[in-house]
Amino acid sequence: AFKDVPAYDLGATLIEHIIKETGFNPSEIDEVIIGNVLQAGQGQNPARIAAMKGGLPETVPAFTVNKVCGSGLKSIQLAYQSIVTGENDIVLAGGMENMSQSPMLVNNSRFGFKMGHQSMVDSMVYDGLTDVFNQYHMGITAENLVEQYGISREEQDTFAVNSQHKAVRAQQNGEFDSEIVPVSIFPQR
Repeated sequence: AFKDVPAYDLGATLIEHIIKETGFNPSEIDEVIIGNVLQAGQGQNPARIAAMKGGLPETVPAFTVNKVCGSGLKSIQLAYQSIVTGENDIVLAGGMENMSQSPMLVNNSRFGFKMGHQSMVDSMVYDGLTDVFNQYHMGITAENLVEQYGISREEQDTFAVNSQHKAVRAQQNGEFDSEIVPVSIFPQR
């Protein structure tokens, strides 16, 4: 459902919701820090785009953090540090992502090619799921951890099923109600 919605629009929806729910004046926000890994094709500084589309004035600075899977958490840590040190009083921080929006790339195409085939690179896999130092997919990392810690397939399946049951139960009990924000999707025609 969100394949055509840029990450910054998802972030903007949340920012707009937070401002409405908290009653903060948008100009009271000192800074916005948002983690976003797959930034290619979104434009400059997706956090800034989300902030402004979310209703914050252009006077509120924003920056995007890319620490791969830890991007959102690092954003929260940076916000905390800026508050504790007295640099800021109110900071919006978190993460946003839409892996479906990551573009295909044709590396080294800036100045054209000679005859022959060229390869496309999936930026989701290349920038988000491949260990740059070992040149293997994140799935291989999972396999390595399974071997290192002796985790059986049965244990993994049991954990996964239990996790799904807990998620359904929590949602049915309303435990996520304050964390789930409706997103409107307007078709572009």
